[in-house]
Amino acid sequence: MRPLGGPRHRGQHLINHRPLQLKEEKLKGRMRASWAGLMTALRRHMAFDLLRDNLRYRMYVVGITWMMLGFVVPRIYLVPYATAHDMDQSQAALLLSILGIVNIVVRPPIGLLFSLPWFKGCHTYVFSAALLLNGLSNSICCIDASFPVLLAYVVTYGLSMSVVGSLMFTVLMDTLDMSRFPAALGLLAIMESVTLLIGPPLAGILVDRTGEYFYVFFACSATVASSAVFLMVSFYWLDRRDRKALKGQQVPPQVPPQKPASGNNLIPQCQYRSVPTEGDKDKASDSETGDITRL
Repeated sequence: MRPLGGPRHRGQHLINHRPLQLKEEKLKGRMRASWAGLMTALRRHMAFDLLRDNLRYRMYVVGITWMMLGFVVPRIYLVPYATAHDMDQSQAALLLSILGIVNIVVRPPIGLLFSLPWFKGCHTYVFSAALLLNGLSNSICCIDASFPVLLAYVVTYGLSMSVVGSLMFTVLMDTLDMSRFPAALGLLAIMESVTLLIGPPLAGILVDRTGEYFYVFFACSATVASSAVFLMVSFYWLDRRDRKALKGQQVPPQVPPQKPASGNNLIPQCQYRSVPTEGDKDKASDSETGDITRL
């Protein structure tokens, strides 16, 4: 006889995996939401889309980032360069003080001067010219390490640096809309800070390899001057391209068609008379015959 009761199930019951799938879906949803929030924050605070789409902003960011590689290095190595050539430390420190005084005194009037409407549209070229002068002024240190020569260098460097500092953000505002200025400034600050931190260690390596400081000033001069030339040429090319595009979009003015001159005005002082046609002659003959019959 068979035993009473249902058949026994061998093995364990199947596990319900649905709660695990729900947890995985929730985790994926949270990761997607966090990624979307991160991308939104990056788009709001750092203008990567402007770097991709706005050619003027891209050129400006590349030029400023390259400029920062050698823009502040001369101020770091000026005192060691002067003291290495037997200059008193007090005089070497005085050079930096003069540089700071020139920058403080000159920068506000320069900012007010270039905010006038006379300089509207040429801020980029003034900025590039001042940057070129700043780069070339670093070569003055290579002439001699005496106090008068370094004093002339400090004054020239301070004047050009004041113009560069006054117009840097003005040129940035000219390249994009004001609504995107904070994000564009944030991205520019991050990119230029990288080269700003790399420049002094590279200059230190150059000093250790060569044992001379004037190679540092030569390298800074070449770096800053090349960035100025790059900005000047690139913005000139962009302005020229925009002018050509505007000329191509302008429609030539339509000249109204001239009315044809009337026959009476073609040959003045002439009298015209009507010439009878064949139909007029037939009508005249019919009228004459009608008059004769009446008689």
